[in-house]
Amino acid sequence: QVQLVESGGGLVQAGGSLRLSCAASGRTSSTYAMGWFRQAPGQEREFVAAMRWPAGTTYYTDSVKGRFTVSGDNAKNKVSLQMISLKPADTAVYYCAAVKKYTPYYSRRYHLQSQYSYWGQGTQVTVSS
Repeated sequence: QVQLVESGGGLVQAGGSLRLSCAASGRTSSTYAMGWFRQAPGQEREFVAAMRWPAGTTYYTDSVKGRFTVSGDNAKNKVSLQMISLKPADTAVYYCAAVKKYTPYYSRRYHLQSQYSYWGQGTQVTVSS
């Protein structure tokens, strides 16, 4: 079994920055892709960003492009999300997710929750106006 643990959430003012981290433990080997989703109160969980290895290809939802940066190390099963210029609309619980093995068509389906095998418990990010 694989466990994902997120850290780094918190309360920040609009325009501020936060860095989220996620580490996998348990029966791990190198991951194929790791990413971040978020869920705001009363909303569906949505894709935020992801990274696929070995090329280190990154994917972002349009609303965070230019403000969020995903980085990671698949050998260490770690992924981070650097968030700057935060907005109240970014307030949500942020979840880390991982894809363990090669998944066909991931480059077209990275935004789908069904692509991800493992999920963390989530970390709260609150951006005040």
